[in-house]
Amino acid sequence: MLPLLPLTRPLLFKLPPKMSHHHLTAVPSTTAAAQKPRLRGVIFDMDGTLTVPVIDFPAMYKAVLGEDEYLSIKAQNPSGIDILHHIENWSSPLQQKAYQIIADFERQGIDRLQVMPGAAELCGFLDSKKIRRGLITRNIKDSVDVFHQRFGMTFSPALSREFRPCKPDPAPLLHICSSWEVQPDEVIMVGDSLKDDIPCGKRAGAYTCLLDETGRYDSPEYASVEHKPDFTVSSLKEVLSLLEAYFDLRP
Repeated sequence: MLPLLPLTRPLLFKLPPKMSHHHLTAVPSTTAAAQKPRLRGVIFDMDGTLTVPVIDFPAMYKAVLGEDEYLSIKAQNPSGIDILHHIENWSSPLQQKAYQIIADFERQGIDRLQVMPGAAELCGFLDSKKIRRGLITRNIKDSVDVFHQRFGMTFSPALSREFRPCKPDPAPLLHICSSWEVQPDEVIMVGDSLKDDIPCGKRAGAYTCLLDETGRYDSPEYASVEHKPDFTVSSLKEVLSLLEAYFDLRP
């Protein structure tokens, strides 16, 4: 029997179709391990997943929408505000102003960019297994370029919001799968957002892992979200553990 995973909260595991979902806290036995699904690639979100959250999103949303509209939209969207989707039908002048505000917040974030604890170790582990790693972010390409240059971790493909449609649409994940020549159910999407990352992965047919460092998604307000993750972890170290425990890692 393999050792128990050092999890702070239980994992929700995607089981074979004929079995029901339930929470697991232990690693499968050797017999179960023989039936592990094959995993050929890991696709990451950037902000809040590979990098420490530095953008004040509520402040950014208020600057774009105004206080009252921000509060109104927030009340109607428990999983979070999709600001890019919200402004896409605005008139051109208003849209340009909104994009400028968003870009200003993002550029300020670039100056404070820090890699998330465990990211380097996780990437090293994936490299040792020859498992591909890609990136999908709603941030600008400049942020992705700085991330690659500053921390020496390369993700390919690395799709920024210049790739349209952006997540939560499954298109960017499907694009990466196509470029890798793998099936969506042979990859896992890892991100910190129930609004963008998990729906993107689920709609594409991939496995999904929610990084929830503080346990904020345990709140009842998130209980009714449409797309729920297959795994929930509180650190990237736990991502490494679950990949090794629940998947057949073959390139």
